[in-house]
Amino acid sequence: MTQALTNSRVVQRALMRPVRLVPLAFLAVISIGTLLLLLPIAHPGGRASVVAAAFTAVSATCVTGLTAVDTATYWTTFGHAIIILLTQVGGFGIMSAATLLAFIVRGKMDLSGSLVAQTEKQTSGLADVSSILVRIGLAMGITEGIVWVLLTVRFLMRGVAPVEAIWHGLFYACCAFTNAGFTLTQDSLMGYVVDPFLMWPIFFAIFVGSLGYPVIFELRKSWRRPGKWSVHTRITFWGWLALAVVGFLTFIAFEWTNPHTLGPMSIGTKITAATAGAVMPRSAGFNVVDYALIHDESVVVTIILMFIGGGSAGTSGGLKVSTFFLLAYVVLAEARGEPQVAIAHRSVGSATQRRAVAVAMLAIGLVTSGTIVLVAMTDLPLVAVLFDVVSAFGTVGLSLGVTPELPAAGQIILMVLMFVGRVGTVTAASALALRTRRRHYALPEETPIVG
Repeated sequence: MTQALTNSRVVQRALMRPVRLVPLAFLAVISIGTLLLLLPIAHPGGRASVVAAAFTAVSATCVTGLTAVDTATYWTTFGHAIIILLTQVGGFGIMSAATLLAFIVRGKMDLSGSLVAQTEKQTSGLADVSSILVRIGLAMGITEGIVWVLLTVRFLMRGVAPVEAIWHGLFYACCAFTNAGFTLTQDSLMGYVVDPFLMWPIFFAIFVGSLGYPVIFELRKSWRRPGKWSVHTRITFWGWLALAVVGFLTFIAFEWTNPHTLGPMSIGTKITAATAGAVMPRSAGFNVVDYALIHDESVVVTIILMFIGGGSAGTSGGLKVSTFFLLAYVVLAEARGEPQVAIAHRSVGSATQRRAVAVAMLAIGLVTSGTIVLVAMTDLPLVAVLFDVVSAFGTVGLSLGVTPELPAAGQIILMVLMFVGRVGTVTAASALALRTRRRHYALPEETPIVG
């Protein structure tokens, strides 16, 4: 028994190593990105501000898009290239890390056994990992390549010079798939909302990137057979679309006659802009209207959508769609008095339910703490601060204009929220799963008063 427990602890420590390495890897990339953005060639006036460089590096690596300075004018073409490179590294890194950690968590006992076997046979067993990384890279490259071509052609049709059209097409394709939200114009995509041939390819890239690699791979194999989809794919895909419909109808209902947003637009442009209002809060961060001028009802729904985010093991942040709808099913099962949480004729284990609750509580705690600190630190309105805090945690990038007005300490807090929101939720969920222990005895049961 003692030897078995010792072996179990050794395996658990071995499996925890990749979990601990994820934050360190992202910190290393952020540090390198900050140093590159501090080079005189990255800023038109010479050396950039350290805080601005660090904030941009964190935002790009964590594929957020939240900015403390104007990306279009503050950085040179070299700086823009560094930003794109960081979004690619960050996007690929989080998809790979989250997918591999999920693989380890789901099959940790089988994996531990295979590790022992590999040690005895002196084999590496890295083929599966390499295959997964290659497929993630291909999915990323193919999607961005298709969108790049479509956007470049459209920019050329709009009269943009060839070199500029190619660069703009590449920049927006990369930022759309990684849900980064950086733009080369001062008004984000507000000037492009009238052009559906530009906007809809961007929507497509955002949708694919935010679903998550496990869902993308499963849809590629069995998109014609929804009945064969796993529970994760079902709740992520249909949940994503359901939340998009809610966001779309909200924008249509509350912004249709708003003279500062959708009011002056044609019907077709209103539909495109409302679609953007549903898609962008999922973690993309591009804006086609001035969010400081939208109605309060739209602000509240946008905050909720940003907090929920997109799919797991994808380029989006937030609580994640699967976590949110799993908790909804838990509530539904409790309301019905059902002993099991059932989704698509499958039951969800209590350990997974507890992890979902833990991740949700950690997310709420981070957002609440960040909001309280920033409100105490500044005289800015509560709603505006909450909006930008949730945007940072959800790695969205939308803003009510608060971020540039924050002092350096406030911007550092948003950096921490972006980092934890991007890397922390994945790491926390994996660590919680790997720390699962089985008791060999039962404690006396009590029933505290709930509600």
